[in-house]
Amino acid sequence: MIVVVALNPALDVTHHLDAVDWAGVNRPASVSALPGGKGLNVARTLRRLGADVLLLGLAGGSTGAAVRTGLAAAGVPAIFTDTEAESRRTFAVVDAQRGTVALFNEPGPPVSAAEFSRLRASFADALARGCSAVVLSGSLPAGLPDDSYAELIESARRAGVPALLDTSGAALLAGASAGPAVVKPNLAELAAAVGREVPWRGAGDPRPVLAAAAELRDRGPAAVVVSLGADGLLALTAEGAWLASGPPVAGNPTGAGDAVTAALSHGLELGRAWPERLRHAAALGAATAAAPVAGEYRRADYERALAEVTVTRLEAC
Repeated sequence: MIVVVALNPALDVTHHLDAVDWAGVNRPASVSALPGGKGLNVARTLRRLGADVLLLGLAGGSTGAAVRTGLAAAGVPAIFTDTEAESRRTFAVVDAQRGTVALFNEPGPPVSAAEFSRLRASFADALARGCSAVVLSGSLPAGLPDDSYAELIESARRAGVPALLDTSGAALLAGASAGPAVVKPNLAELAAAVGREVPWRGAGDPRPVLAAAAELRDRGPAAVVVSLGADGLLALTAEGAWLASGPPVAGNPTGAGDAVTAALSHGLELGRAWPERLRHAAALGAATAAAPVAGEYRRADYERALAEVTVTRLEAC
């Protein structure tokens, strides 16, 4: 079983339009509302991959109730800790004519120490029942200290369970120092972590990204997987470094990074070697970006992308 922790879930609302008039009235051709936020996207994707998953989250108010209902309808087992504050929403506006997506992400509600303590108890229970991996994904809500993820990673490590961390800022640095199995920043998050620009010049010169990934890995994680957007994934691990390049994709990138996180944790559970783990992760990310609904993917797109992804071994710095 893979345990996914979602401290800042959301209700993801997506509006699809042929063309957006940013100064006028718009009538979407279709609207979807699904449980979202990074952790929920990861859990839902893992479920579709056939993994045994349990989501632990925080939810409050009518939006939190919609998140619970939607997750249950998707068949994702979940244990939510009630919060006094209302859960957040995110909005994506898809402009088909321009091929663009505008995102509007509400800030998460404040979480009290008592609410987090109740979630920690659920986490301890899940570890005690036995699990193969833990995923900690998303930003920390207001009210929680920067080392909140680090605390959960340390609990997992004491239980002998590998953890995958996908967050940013101070929470990423604190969590990396706790020794997770994998951290998964994007380029901007990696640059913030090492305190300088990290230029990506393509596969011809991956050295700046490799050097920054090595600095982050020195803080404690066993592996660093950097999301390069449409250019795929770069991984630095104890076994070596690789670049996974997928097919070009036009669509809605919302949830693509979460699909990568799901595939990485699934590969960890299955014991896949790093090149194969990265191939599946890059393919699933591309398939999710190609889907019309945020956080979803079509099996045919996934299988097509799997055949097109190339994984190249790199010379580590």
